[in-house]
Amino acid sequence: MRIRKTMKLAVSALTVGAVMALGVAGDAEAQDKTVRWNLASAYGSKLKQLGTLGVRLADHMETVSGGSLQFKLYEPGALVPALEMFDAISAGSVDAGWSTPGYWTGKDETFALFAAVPFGPRAGEYLGWYYHGGGKELFDELYAQYNIKGVMCGVIAPEASGWFRKEINSIDDLKGLKMRFFGLGAKVMEKMGVSTQLLAGGDIFPALERGSIDATEFSMPAIDLDLGFYQVAKHYYFPGWHQQSTLFDLMMNKDKYDALSDTQKAQIEAVCGDNIRAGLAEGEAIQGAALAELQEKGVTIHRWSPEILAELEKAWNEVAADLAASNPNFKKVWDSLSAFRTQYKVWGDLGYL
Repeated sequence: MRIRKTMKLAVSALTVGAVMALGVAGDAEAQDKTVRWNLASAYGSKLKQLGTLGVRLADHMETVSGGSLQFKLYEPGALVPALEMFDAISAGSVDAGWSTPGYWTGKDETFALFAAVPFGPRAGEYLGWYYHGGGKELFDELYAQYNIKGVMCGVIAPEASGWFRKEINSIDDLKGLKMRFFGLGAKVMEKMGVSTQLLAGGDIFPALERGSIDATEFSMPAIDLDLGFYQVAKHYYFPGWHQQSTLFDLMMNKDKYDALSDTQKAQIEAVCGDNIRAGLAEGEAIQGAALAELQEKGVTIHRWSPEILAELEKAWNEVAADLAASNPNFKKVWDSLSAFRTQYKVWGDLGYL
């Protein structure tokens, strides 16, 4: 009896040990499975912030994951044209993309609410709504309709309002202009009589130089400086009423994302969270020197008059009301953001100088 009992205990111990070993091996296998994805970028890798944050994302993903997640970043157009990556990622022919949701208004104008909102929130308020006010859940719901998973992965400081060849003294001076414009702000400018088009970053300067467009907005001073717009247009306007902050995301084919381990998904969230921190801090740090250099190059810095800003805000309120009336997705997200902003305003007015 004693021998038989001893043998039973030994067999039980071996069985438990084997199960534990298999469990550990299974966990290690799931964690260590190497994923190699192609990562399309909407921005050239050398472009300050917009491009370099994509490079940083790919580099840090491999480091943080211990090589489990390897993203190979491709320049715009190397895999697909920058503004066509949405369909490619949805279909799975491209694994992932570095971009901003505001590029996909052709699919649904609602995407723009997750990129930049005219007369909208600065970074702190925007992220507050996204992470703690229901924005993230709405973002996931919208992208899932297209078999895409998006993880917010960057934010930058306010943008400039635009570059113009001639000084703009009134709303009437905007009428008839052809202008590159992004997201929901483009719909506002169209109400002002401007003909707008969305061009990828690398296409803007040639269009401005040859006169295909009369004016452009793109980003903040440090980035616009690198793109050389000052060589063609000398009048630079602020504030960027259409983009007080801009969000960027890592887009992934949802089927491929769902196949990742929980550890890998957490690593993606961690790297993207740190990318948000890096982008915001750098963006705030580099604008002063860029503005000084632009002025040295003969650029005249302008600030929109209160009257012009009031006209633009009035037009935006009309655009938002029209979109909410015609697009149920837009209404759902707009109502969520508006309710959060109403509540936040009490804190914002009290808490900040």
